[in-house]
Amino acid sequence: MGRPIDHNAVIPNVDRWNLDMSMVTVSPKYQVVIPKEIRERMEIKPGQKVHMMVYQGHLVLIPVQPIEEMRGFAKGIDTTVERDKDRV
Repeated sequence: MGRPIDHNAVIPNVDRWNLDMSMVTVSPKYQVVIPKEIRERMEIKPGQKVHMMVYQGHLVLIPVQPIEEMRGFAKGIDTTVERDKDRV
């Protein structure tokens, strides 16, 4: 099976923003290169897809992981929720 899900990456953690920071340049074709140290830390491989989004004014890249690797990532989550009587 692939690498385990980093549960710390699922929940925003302000301290993580300061750990890896590199300057990149946008090419004339609007392309950027993900720095080696970040690629290695996030285990991003050539051809891998990433989601790109703007979150609270920040550009965020989220590596897409195969569904097989997602199995069990929410294990232990509290699923007790109050439901409407017609939804039980």
